[in-house]
Amino acid sequence: MRSQINSIVDELKRLRKNGLEHIFVSNESLRSLKLATKGIAQVVSEKEAKRAVAAIPERIRSATPEEFDRVLKEEPKVESRAPRNKGQDLGTPPGFQLPKGDKQKRWDALREIVLNCPTCQENVREGYQIVFGVGNLDADIFFCGEAPGADEEEKGEPFVGKAGQLLDKMINAMGLAREDVYIGNIMNWRPQLPTRVGNRPPTLEEIRFCLPYLKAQVEVVKPKLIVALGATAAKGLLGPSSFRSLGEVKGEWREFEKTPVLATYHPSYLLRNDSKRDKRSAWEDLLKVMERCGLPISDRQRGYFL
Repeated sequence: MRSQINSIVDELKRLRKNGLEHIFVSNESLRSLKLATKGIAQVVSEKEAKRAVAAIPERIRSATPEEFDRVLKEEPKVESRAPRNKGQDLGTPPGFQLPKGDKQKRWDALREIVLNCPTCQENVREGYQIVFGVGNLDADIFFCGEAPGADEEEKGEPFVGKAGQLLDKMINAMGLAREDVYIGNIMNWRPQLPTRVGNRPPTLEEIRFCLPYLKAQVEVVKPKLIVALGATAAKGLLGPSSFRSLGEVKGEWREFEKTPVLATYHPSYLLRNDSKRDKRSAWEDLLKVMERCGLPISDRQRGYFL
């Protein structure tokens, strides 16, 4: 049991070192930790054990309680394939030229370029997938996130987890369907951590490398506007030094390659901060998007979350 506790502590240290700020911890998991610490009282004092439990972050970014529960039941397994290039130079951002033709032909060619990119293939987790954008190539609205998560790298499609389900509801509330918009990410692979539990924001180097692929998607789709979901996506589009906190640019119109950009909360933020005020604030941003696209807005839609 002592070895198991040490493994959990080491796992948490690795996650924090790699940039993870929050994890989900269920009540059952906390009770298991408490019981486990009683069994090694001769090794650590009760005070030290409580301190170890208290050191576990109270909020979580994206790992589910079930995923963390599994860490308690078995020794954490480090990916056999350690993160490559983390903190290193990924090389020159890709240069490529799309063929002439209609949107579908150009998009198909771009997708093949991304899926066969050596750097993307080298950085994607073994057994998982590179994630490319999906949606309507004639969409007026381009939703841009930061990077794939566990569900996304498994299915090879952006926004298919819990945050994606909330994004779908937000799109539906606008009077649209997922098939009416285009959805992509700044990153084409999930930024690696030692385990599949949790996420970390992409580094500036990772964003720099993948940005030409995002720019090409925007050029193919030619949307009327881009909705940047979260601070990382906004900094990827507007520049890393364009603002310090999302609040400085949230709800304001900026530009990426001459395409209007409006930054708002990431759906995962709304899942973690289930406040009526934040939901209303995000919805007001989407009302601005609807108005700019000339979408009809009903009185009911204007009154959401009031």
